[in-house]
Amino acid sequence: MLPSTYSYSRLIDFLQEDLAISTASISVALRHCEQDPGPLPMILWQYGLITLEQLDKIYDWLETA
Repeated sequence: MLPSTYSYSRLIDFLQEDLAISTASISVALRHCEQDPGPLPMILWQYGLITLEQLDKIYDWLETA
């Protein structure tokens, strides 16, 4: 999904620090990514771990990251 581990780490930091997504929610989404690969933001949203508004903020952030 992202070009590097550094970028991925920055995404996780953004989710936790800016959107206050819990570590537990991110962990659940990451486990689902391993079983059914897909973009992490979409998995978070599909499993009800983030709102549509938060999903928009994540994609806005990804565009500028």
